[in-house]
Amino acid sequence: MNISIGGYSFYNTFLDGKMDVFGYLETVKYRYRMDAVDLWNGFFIDRSGPIYKLADESYIRKIREALDEKEMSVVNFAVDGAHLWDPDPDMREKLYGNALAHLDAAEILGAETVRIDTGGSYKEAEPMPDEQFEYLVKRYRELAERAGDNGYTVGPENHMGASLLPREMKRIAEEVRHPAFGFLLHLGRWRADEAEGDEMVAPWTIHTHFDAKTAVHPDAEKKVRSLLAGGYRGYWGVEYNAPGNQYVEMEWIIGAVKRIVSNAARVVQE
Repeated sequence: MNISIGGYSFYNTFLDGKMDVFGYLETVKYRYRMDAVDLWNGFFIDRSGPIYKLADESYIRKIREALDEKEMSVVNFAVDGAHLWDPDPDMREKLYGNALAHLDAAEILGAETVRIDTGGSYKEAEPMPDEQFEYLVKRYRELAERAGDNGYTVGPENHMGASLLPREMKRIAEEVRHPAFGFLLHLGRWRADEAEGDEMVAPWTIHTHFDAKTAVHPDAEKKVRSLLAGGYRGYWGVEYNAPGNQYVEMEWIIGAVKRIVSNAARVVQE
């Protein structure tokens, strides 16, 4: 079963100084017995400025060496601090430069999918004005062309701003129209059309995230069945930054997600 653990799941452990990116790899490989990682750039960025600066290339290559030593693959590289839209044109250019720097890292790491967010507020979600929509389509098409040339896919998560509206995500995908563009679908995290949102963006879904709420939602199996019936064969990522006791909490949610996916798959096969 294709299960992965999002690096953000251990953010509190990281903040306590008890884990770095190499400890995360060790944890995924030897505690949870997984050969794929859902890498998060928060382990190796500098958050001191308005643009989250990535670690230098030599450090990224050390991460790649650690991955190769453990025979692990990066099924998703989730990027914070390199979203595409900002009302300030100068900031937009800096953010886009940071997105390109993270694609450099993704290519070194051998990532299969990369999350680059749209931008906007984490609390508010409004339809995009024309300027924002046209800019995002242009930039995502450029990123997708590069991704396609290098064998991976790229796109936003329903994470912030207009991306929390499934109709807006669908509108972007239909306009970008590139096979290397897709979504990291955080199941059920919508600010509108919640019942239909996952299904609405399913044709472009390249990776998924569960959190604790998703894992106990009464419609969880239904959502997974819909994705499987639509042809989704990617990873089911677990992203759950528990407030404490994170290693045990991760065991719980991995079991819950396995149960959901297994039950859903059985129904689809029947």
